Amino acid sequence: MSAEETKRGGASMNAVEEKPLVRGTLVEDARWERALTRALARVKGPSDLAILFASGLYAESFPELVRRAYEESGVRLLIGCSGQGVIGQGEELEETPALALMTLQLPGARLRVVRFTQALVEECERAEEWHTRLGLLPEEVNAWLIFADPFRLDSEALLEGLARAFPHCPMVGGLASAHPLLQRTFVFRNGDVFGEGGVGLAIGGSYTILPLVSQGCEPIGEPWTITSVRGNLVETISNRPAYELLLETLQELPPFLQRRARHNLLVGLAANEYRESFGRGSFLVRPLIGVDRLSGGLAIGAMPRVGQTIQFQMRDASTADMDLRDTLERAREELGDREPVAIILCTCNGRGMNLFDTPNHDAEAVEHYLGPLPLVGLFCSGEIGPVDGRPFLHGFTACLALLVRVE
Repeated sequence: MSAEETKRGGASMNAVEEKPLVRGTLVEDARWERALTRALARVKGPSDLAILFASGLYAESFPELVRRAYEESGVRLLIGCSGQGVIGQGEELEETPALALMTLQLPGARLRVVRFTQALVEECERAEEWHTRLGLLPEEVNAWLIFADPFRLDSEALLEGLARAFPHCPMVGGLASAHPLLQRTFVFRNGDVFGEGGVGLAIGGSYTILPLVSQGCEPIGEPWTITSVRGNLVETISNRPAYELLLETLQELPPFLQRRARHNLLVGLAANEYRESFGRGSFLVRPLIGVDRLSGGLAIGAMPRVGQTIQFQMRDASTADMDLRDTLERAREELGDREPVAIILCTCNGRGMNLFDTPNHDAEAVEHYLGPLPLVGLFCSGEIGPVDGRPFLHGFTACLALLVRVE
């Protein structure tokens, strides 16, 4: 950790005031200077941490934008990234010049912002190497918030490494995004901008994250066992050609579900084979890429293994809406009398108006079930969240980090 980071962003943050102070805002403006000025005015006050998501349409000005956001907010730490769209409380702005900014003062929290590179991921093979390189021990971290570049970082290897080094720590976040024609994204740490790698906020002390993952899918048919694979090709399921079993599953659905499932099929691979039963949320959902008609195999967007449980899944606007609402309702019950101090929403850039008939779907649902709490977020190129306690990289999901006090 550099001398400057130690001075402004050291791990220990002792504050006299006991109550957290969180302010969030969403500002749309064609000129980033005006957007930032308005945003800073709305979140003005003592703060330790800023979370910044900025439209990729501002990309040419990111170095100055991020530096000013860091310096003029007066925070010790800043983390964030670029987004194809950005999100505030109850509102989503897609492919619009805008930024979302949140400032937080969290008495009793221990926070560190770290930088991830591809070299770091490749060099850290053991948990102890992660601890040494990041300067963090497992007992110092309750949860991680992570943002990464989708093009120049092996994010799945990053998550696997962090899971080994910091077991049982919830990890939530997303892959930065930009305009579809721009194959470049950016991550922010303090006053710096990086065109590759990733950034992570290690949360310790009095705060942690309650993670929520809504994959927006409904299992169809029955769970089966994979009996033969070749690369990403599932050749047989329960010793039958995989494609044959898929057709049988579809034919057994009611006609209205057959129509809905026709162009919305995916596969779910069990995240935990030791569960007594499987249902919605038990699977790592991956795309169904194609059919090998000679062998009857199914090509999927993952590397399956023999003995793994598989179940076909259906995803459309209706199931995505239902799954998110069920997820938020369960979270409300789990929270009980506790109230999150802030929410970070990472939703897929394939959701929003690309999936739903109305704007602001995910942001409005969160506000409806969890109340008008400070919220910032972005549309991601991939989302990070746990399934059965293990962190995974997802697609088409809505992943939320509810910042709560440690019980």
